[in-house]
Amino acid sequence: MTTLMIRHLDTLVTCDDQDTVLRHVDLYCEDGFIRAIGPDLPQSADRVIDADHCWCYPGLVNTHHHLYQVFSRNLPQVQGLELFDWLTALYEIWKGLDEDVIRWSSLTGMGELLKYGCTTCFDHHYVFPKGAGDLLGAQFAAAEELGIRMAASRGSMDLSRKDGGLPPDSVVQTVDEILRDARRAVETYHNPAPGSMRTVALAPCSPFSVSPELLRQSALLARQLGVRLHTHLCETKDEERYMLEHHGVRPLEFLSSLGWTGPDVWVAHGIHFNDEELRELARTGTGVAHCPISNMKLSSGVARIPEMLALGVPVGLAVDGSASNDGSSLLEELRVCYLLHRLTSSDRAPSGYQVLKMATRGSARLLGREDIGSLEVGRCADLFLVDARRLELVGSEYSPADALATIGLRGPVDYTVVNGRVVVQEGHLTTVDEAAVSEKARASCRAYLARA
Repeated sequence: MTTLMIRHLDTLVTCDDQDTVLRHVDLYCEDGFIRAIGPDLPQSADRVIDADHCWCYPGLVNTHHHLYQVFSRNLPQVQGLELFDWLTALYEIWKGLDEDVIRWSSLTGMGELLKYGCTTCFDHHYVFPKGAGDLLGAQFAAAEELGIRMAASRGSMDLSRKDGGLPPDSVVQTVDEILRDARRAVETYHNPAPGSMRTVALAPCSPFSVSPELLRQSALLARQLGVRLHTHLCETKDEERYMLEHHGVRPLEFLSSLGWTGPDVWVAHGIHFNDEELRELARTGTGVAHCPISNMKLSSGVARIPEMLALGVPVGLAVDGSASNDGSSLLEELRVCYLLHRLTSSDRAPSGYQVLKMATRGSARLLGREDIGSLEVGRCADLFLVDARRLELVGSEYSPADALATIGLRGPVDYTVVNGRVVVQEGHLTTVDEAAVSEKARASCRAYLARA
């Protein structure tokens, strides 16, 4: 049995159903789960953290990423492009992916997430070049090395440029190839048990890069295997025009006709829904991963998050791919989300705490997880600590529950704990040699881009 005690917390923001905020308590963990919360707990532990000046939060849950894009961020040739042109240009680089690139980009992206309080990462990987190797296996190995909880996807594309899609021929596959490997990925890697460190979803890329048959068969297979479904949807007006031109319906109606709504489905972006579609999302329990920074960078638009929350649409937060965000900090996403909706929705915008809850409980709901997202006895010991004595937090102590969104946090968190294990201490990764990872990842990135 492994145990961890966090003593003398100044403030514990639980994000539970009652929105409880506790003062001056301890938190005790056994074998990855929280077993007690309260003042002056009697248990002893293998490791004790004295947190008397710290605020404690549930680990953030990232609901949409493309980790491989870490190695194609900040490229001058794609700055200023919008989604379709941006994708077309970058596929010429992405078609060179292999296991080495996936390993080092995953270590880089998930390492950055951990340093900023994220404890669970969902990655939407859909680029599988011929002969590239076991890319999901490389991702899960990187997650295990770092100690982060990971949800991966067996993504897919079957429409290349010759079929009217955007990607080159070398990164698309047939429906049969995709379904066969999707089944293998779920059977090999998916663990649905409480406290699981690895899960798999089926995730065709987007309505403009996959066929109706692939979407239909993916939905049938996912429900047969008991896993969740994910895709991009309603990200741009170009997508809307494409769907009307090629299928005669709007994107959500198209997906719905193929079995792609329900509480086991969540979509990324969801910017351009109309009123009726928002009500349909709420009625069916179909979720939305909100990616504000990516949507701003690619000039895609502003998702109608206040309306979604008012209707009861499940909403989580995400950083999206590093090439459309240029970073992997869900803490930064928190503050941008808060400010963006204050700008566009005024008093209808979510509060700082509501944005935090979106990134914890809301995001956990999208991933189908009831064991993460809040700090309660019986839940996973996933959390992060912030030393409230930081200069940049002076004057913020009147509402720690709001502060991460209203004030923000400059620099990494002080501690990140995943599954009861300290994986970030004093702002640095503890499970890997951060400097060595950075050096090797940079070399891998240079070689990859040189091949392109």
